Amino acid sequence: MILKSASEAIGNTPLVALDRVTGKHSGRIFAKLEMLNPGFSKKDRAARQIIQDAEADGSLKPGQTVVELTSGNMGTGLAIVCATKGYSFVAVMSRGNSEERARMMSALGAEVVLVDQHPGSQVGEVSGADLALVEAVAQRITLERSAFRADQFRKPGNVRAHYMGTGPEIWQQTGGNVDGFCDFVGSGGTYAGITRFLKEQDATIKCYVVEPENAAALAGETVTRPDHPIQGGGYSMDTLDLMKAVPVDGYLVVSGKDARRGAHLLAAKEGIFAGFSSGANLMAALQLLDGPLKGGNVAIVICDSGLKYFSTELWQRDRSSLLCNPHDENNE
Repeated sequence: MILKSASEAIGNTPLVALDRVTGKHSGRIFAKLEMLNPGFSKKDRAARQIIQDAEADGSLKPGQTVVELTSGNMGTGLAIVCATKGYSFVAVMSRGNSEERARMMSALGAEVVLVDQHPGSQVGEVSGADLALVEAVAQRITLERSAFRADQFRKPGNVRAHYMGTGPEIWQQTGGNVDGFCDFVGSGGTYAGITRFLKEQDATIKCYVVEPENAAALAGETVTRPDHPIQGGGYSMDTLDLMKAVPVDGYLVVSGKDARRGAHLLAAKEGIFAGFSSGANLMAALQLLDGPLKGGNVAIVICDSGLKYFSTELWQRDRSSLLCNPHDENNE
């Protein structure tokens, strides 16, 4: 089958059983390979749905500029969708995010506006304060250019993309044989969409929010470290519009060190080259197999590609002292 554009290649990603990683753990983890979307991340789905919804309701006009705040993945998805549909796109991103993301968006035709981090913030560790600065710039540009704001933190299309796509795909690919789902939360769209769909199929499926250690604001914990290396989420926000009225069966925390370890395990044992948040999802799922979902089947999302993190500490081997040997069975 020949597709009319790269946008049509978004979705229907493979689901892989991580049996090499689970090893001695009782149960299985099923990983949705969202890094195989055209923009190498799950955000391609939300980008396409938000643009389609805006075209359908008339809020996005032909020739209008699209603007969005992004950590890089949503911006890449929007750059692809806008390129195939003929819209100009402006991505507004913190300088704390990996530079590969800015380069990729620019290569795809986006205008990339980089915003300096909040005083005291570190490159590679984007906090809620950094995000607030990016939001202010995105709002200003939207007004100046009379642009359409994609607004992934509020537009229901972000949730709908996963409610109509990712969730049903997981259900179909597992034959309905799934006991739990966990996801590292950024905007909340992926968690909300998949959880709502899975709960409608079987209310006993347990769904868990994953947050960074010491920054579990959604869980109601005191935030002691708003800056952390797990890019694309964990912004220390205690409320998210897209998470309102969405069931949560529990909260899990993962440290930056363990997220790195999880990404290395995925690469070394499963041949899955993924980023920080995917590593966090893996380690959270292993917590579930060692605890409330022992012996069960847990679904996770491989959020994006490890190719987007070469400029970060994730793949710097001189930091191997921070990581357990991924081939050491005692570390599984």
